[in-house]
Amino acid sequence: MAAPSAMIALPLEMLDVSFDKKAWHGPNLHGSIRHVDADFAALRPAPGRKCVAEHLLHCAAWKYATTRRLRGAKRGSFALLGSNWFDVAAPLPKADRRGHLALLDTEHKAPRAAVARVDPDDLDREAAGSKYTVSKTIHGIAPHDIYREGRIQLLKRLLHQPEERI
Repeated sequence: MAAPSAMIALPLEMLDVSFDKKAWHGPNLHGSIRHVDADFAALRPAPGRKCVAEHLLHCAAWKYATTRRLRGAKRGSFALLGSNWFDVAAPLPKADRRGHLALLDTEHKAPRAAVARVDPDDLDREAAGSKYTVSKTIHGIAPHDIYREGRIQLLKRLLHQPEERI
């Protein structure tokens, strides 16, 4: 397979850095959960507020939605029932936490592969099932991960989770 054009290579790099590759800004999404155990992942800062596990599932769902839009696929094949936000009950079993991480990793690979296959001539067309262009859809994935990473870092501070120094 030929190397992606510069218009595709940069978003691919942004996807990697925001998710699991070394970043200048500190922890990426994957790094923000490195030392978070199942018990902590289900803690809420207050009733009705989101926990770390819910932020991760939300990210997985939007990675799925992005992939679906880039590929023109129909809705309904996400691993969990529902959309956008998924309630997590405490205590969170360790097996569920492992499942959440595996889902997030799987759903990250899918939009990355879809972006790598995008024809640069299609960047200005509307993405399937979206009011945004393919370009805007692609460029929204990495900032969404970074935003959620920041929310997780804030939760760790609010709930006194020890974190490694950066």
